[in-house]
Amino acid sequence: MSDNVLSWDASYEIILALMEAYPDINVEDVGTEQLRQMILGLPNFIDDPALMYDGLLDDILREWYEETFS
Repeated sequence: MSDNVLSWDASYEIILALMEAYPDINVEDVGTEQLRQMILGLPNFIDDPALMYDGLLDDILREWYEETFS
């Protein structure tokens, strides 16, 4: 996994880290609460969890889906 630190404003880097950490997960089955836990569980995620909001998670989930199925 990359040594780069991750924060909420680095959504594409978060997606790449999620794809690496969870290569076998079906992104279509991931909900926002599960996604939140997955992001917070990334070893190089350092941002404040309080800054997270549902719209941000929805955007990350949509981008992850697009990256996976494009």
